[in-house]
Amino acid sequence: MPQALLLVDIQNDYFPGGKMELERSTEASLAAREALAVFRGKRLPVVHIQHISTRPGATFFLPDSEGVKIHENVAPLPGEVIFHKNYPNSFRGTPLLEHFGKEGIDRVVIAGMMTHMCVDATVRAAFDYGFDCTVLHDACATRALSFGGECVPAEHVHMAFLSALSGVYARVVDVKGFLRSL
Repeated sequence: MPQALLLVDIQNDYFPGGKMELERSTEASLAAREALAVFRGKRLPVVHIQHISTRPGATFFLPDSEGVKIHENVAPLPGEVIFHKNYPNSFRGTPLLEHFGKEGIDRVVIAGMMTHMCVDATVRAAFDYGFDCTVLHDACATRALSFGGECVPAEHVHMAFLSALSGVYARVVDVKGFLRSL
């Protein structure tokens, strides 16, 4: 069965100057672009997920804003599938599950932003739907969080969520390692 590359929320607001800047977003997008180029070259399926906020009081991914646009480093080509979502899980309220079923996809390779939110929610949902998941860890980015008055650095957030996904929910690898096995 074929596999698809799923690019989750690699959008302008997550980049320097955006309304929700993440750490290492540019580097992650360049790694995602490397995987995207190989998928395109091998004519393997690619799906772009674009978050559009409908939440009252939202400050980023606002409809019709520059920040909501998919970043130029992974900009969709004509004919590539783009699904809009309004929740962290890329399957919720979108035709993604039906699309994968129609295309016979049973393996999903995931890259995107934010590791601790939309990537995590999407990987767990994909696993629950029976997909074999691979996460490209260097093609994902996140930000620092706080809990109980303590700041958790972005690198620790990234590693904690990836380590929780690794093994049961997904195979977690870097882009170069994954591409060598493709």
